[in-house]
Amino acid sequence: MTVATIQNLVVQYGNFTALNGFSCEIQEGCTGLLGPNGAGKTTLIKTILGFIKPTSGTATVLGYDMATAGKSIRQKVGLMPEQDCHIPGTSAVQFVAYAGELAGMPEGQAIRRAHEVLDYCGLGEARYRNVETYSTGMKQRIKLAQALVHGPKLLLLDEPTNGLDPAGREEMLDLVRSVSHGKGLSVLVSSHLLPDIERVCDRVIVVMKGQLRAQGTIKELKSLEGRPIDVELRENSPTFVTALQSKGIMVMPPKRTTYRIQMPGIPEEVAKVVYQTARETGAQVRGFVVAERSLEDAFLEAISAQ
Repeated sequence: MTVATIQNLVVQYGNFTALNGFSCEIQEGCTGLLGPNGAGKTTLIKTILGFIKPTSGTATVLGYDMATAGKSIRQKVGLMPEQDCHIPGTSAVQFVAYAGELAGMPEGQAIRRAHEVLDYCGLGEARYRNVETYSTGMKQRIKLAQALVHGPKLLLLDEPTNGLDPAGREEMLDLVRSVSHGKGLSVLVSSHLLPDIERVCDRVIVVMKGQLRAQGTIKELKSLEGRPIDVELRENSPTFVTALQSKGIMVMPPKRTTYRIQMPGIPEEVAKVVYQTARETGAQVRGFVVAERSLEDAFLEAISAQ
């Protein structure tokens, strides 16, 4: 199902156009918002929440019209901003509970919920410490906790691994993966780090210069035209290649002992021909997979398109 639909959104800062006719759909699950710095990712998030008034265009978020129901949207959406948003002098419990009250929760319920989300985010033992004493990783976790406290239906994460060391990054990605699968919560992760997106997301939206360049599942973006097959042999076999070519199959030059072949038909039919040819020529097949490009290659192709 679609949790947000954005159509022909235009956002300008003076003479600068940050979003230019941007349209996309955010589906249930975990979606990555990919783009280089300055592409318009943060502007899109702020516009969805009603913090920026668009010049034109429409958006529906969780069934609410962005133009008329900004407050209702913000009550149903959690935001983990890129910049620190802590209040010095407050403990983690006080800070997270306050975020819940701002979203409309009664004080008692907000405090109970603050304890729950702090435990979930791994900050239970540090819940009474003042937030300014936290490490960078702990500050990122408390930003996630305050975004979760009011039980949102959509979570917007802006560079959630920003400033984290490798171990902290892995822990944050595990948390994002956990909250976005099987808990009835949809997540939009804005990042310029492709490995992070590929680790936690099911779908991707690519934005460049304020325009949509690509959207779809990661599997769709990584797929290659014609669905070629990578066949790994135990050792190179010119006889095997010649036999395949005699059957009308296109074989590309090998990378070590892996050949990429192209022929019409579903993978099962191709496999039958490949294994039959291997038996005929004495070649030993060690691997057979549908070839795909890296997410980085797909991303670079999308942002370089005119």
